[in-house]
Amino acid sequence: MEFGIFTNMYHPKHWRDGKVRSEHETLRNEVEYISIADRAGFKYSWSAEHHFLDEYSHLSDSESFMAYALARTERIHVGSAIFNITRPVNHPARVAERVAMLDHLGEGRFEFGTGRGSSSQEVYGFGIESMERTRELYDESLPQIVRMWAEDEYSYDGDSFSMPARRVLPKPYTDPHPPIWVAAGSPGTFEKAARLGIGVLCFTLGTPDTLAPLVEIYKKNIDKAEPVGGYVNNNIMVTGDMFCLEDGDRARQLFAASRSSYHTGLVFRYLDSFPRPDGFPVWPDLPPEPTIAELQAGANAAASCVGDPDEISRTVQKFVDIGADQLTFASTVRDYDMETLRQSYETFGRHVIPRFDTDPVHSTTRQREAQCGASYGTR
Repeated sequence: MEFGIFTNMYHPKHWRDGKVRSEHETLRNEVEYISIADRAGFKYSWSAEHHFLDEYSHLSDSESFMAYALARTERIHVGSAIFNITRPVNHPARVAERVAMLDHLGEGRFEFGTGRGSSSQEVYGFGIESMERTRELYDESLPQIVRMWAEDEYSYDGDSFSMPARRVLPKPYTDPHPPIWVAAGSPGTFEKAARLGIGVLCFTLGTPDTLAPLVEIYKKNIDKAEPVGGYVNNNIMVTGDMFCLEDGDRARQLFAASRSSYHTGLVFRYLDSFPRPDGFPVWPDLPPEPTIAELQAGANAAASCVGDPDEISRTVQKFVDIGADQLTFASTVRDYDMETLRQSYETFGRHVIPRFDTDPVHSTTRQREAQCGASYGTR
């Protein structure tokens, strides 16, 4: 099991007007969050691309943000979660250029997470007429981006875009290209990702028990992949909550007071591609905050990674048991100060990571080198 973090530039109204932090301070904290994770031994940092989603995410220009994060870190892989590769939002040639540039700037530390947008608020803002249309746009773009990297002179006459013969530059630093991932939450997308031979970024809210059938679909089909890229990235990343202190009761107290329900409410306010759980409140109504008793039970029932290192390790093992490959946390969508967050990540890095992640090489690197026999910087 490997570990990662997720940055979204969450900036709720109750932080504003000088009460907690400005938008600029929120952005700087996200960069510091990645640095904290890098020093603590986390292997991946994933950054969203969202547009027009006030409070929920102000991270629209994620390529600039990730380039800066790569310069500020040493070991952690920085990935897009996701780059929207549909033509009206981002031209495929511009995506190919940006990914290759980030790959060079990070000298092989960039991970290419892809998607088609998670809400009509965003998609319709770029003139796409339906969420279903984004599926067709995605399916057209991804193989063309791979072609742009591989071919010296590229041309294409397609449905959503066409290009005369052009050299798309630079070519990636990583041979043949960075690892490819896709955001997925439904059984069909897990199966499709396996068929394409790409990793899954699973943002579905759930416990190991509810995620296990999705993981099983992927793992049953990945061996039959016809990879869209130059190699298979057999990887499932799942997301969860984490707050780790040596005093588990203190960790639960701080988590229970972190206003986690406000962010969860925003998820279902904006991301209408996510299925709404039965009985979930409609914005501006919010779900109840978790109680300390619920968190105490969750440490053993695998509902969340909140508590002391031993409690959290039991939770992590549940994700290992279902076949997940990476567990990722998003702690900057809670009302923590940065010093409290740092203590949590240092504790997790010191006591939990060494129990589960004993290989210093990132799994995406290991898989690529095993299949391609290539190393970084061979171009």
